[in-house]
Amino acid sequence: MLKIIGVIPARYTSTRFPGKPLADIHGKPMLWWVYQQVIKVEGLHEVFCAIDDERIEHACLEHGLKYIMTSNGHPEHISRVHEVSEHVKADYYVCVNGDEPLISGTCIASVLPNIIHGDAYFGGAMRVLTSPSEVIDAAKIKIVVSSNGRCLYMSRTPVPHPQGSLLFNYNKYVGIECFNKKALDFFVATPKGEIEHIEDIDHLRYLENGINLIFDYVDSDSISVDTRKDLEKVRTMLSHTSL
Repeated sequence: MLKIIGVIPARYTSTRFPGKPLADIHGKPMLWWVYQQVIKVEGLHEVFCAIDDERIEHACLEHGLKYIMTSNGHPEHISRVHEVSEHVKADYYVCVNGDEPLISGTCIASVLPNIIHGDAYFGGAMRVLTSPSEVIDAAKIKIVVSSNGRCLYMSRTPVPHPQGSLLFNYNKYVGIECFNKKALDFFVATPKGEIEHIEDIDHLRYLENGINLIFDYVDSDSISVDTRKDLEKVRTMLSHTSL
């Protein structure tokens, strides 16, 4: 049986939204809402919040969330997940962004592998964009994939460009990722590439070095909380959810 660990990175410092994991949603911190969805997923051996601040630690203790205190010097979430992998041995690590309180357990389960991959492995989730505002929003990462789900490119700009046809959908990255240890080790041992630096998208480090990223479609209406306006949308959508 595969040992798969769920990891929810939760960084306190954010340029656009400081303290985001603790943002109040109907009396509970946002991190709590994400945690409740992840622990529902069958196939996960354990679930940990990967935190970096005593204020988040206090919230985890108050609300009964398992956590691992990680360095506050990680430049991005994949390095934080890697630190967890140094403490907890597993076949795979499923990372669920701590700013996706609407994410469903069904979507998370969709990225769980059922075999051991010998090479560096990454599996992710995407959904079709339905809102024109999301298409042009640089905070929403767009994904171009081949017919078998292999990622060709990721960008903050709308891609592909509709020069020859309008008969296609834009795909949006959803904050669910699955790594094996080799993929995490590769990431932290490899310098940031030029395209990753330009786009400011961590996953491009893999593509720039010839490592495949596989994305599957999920049926999700999840909203990543990147701004306080996003938070208000989420509060409204969760207003009738029982705690």
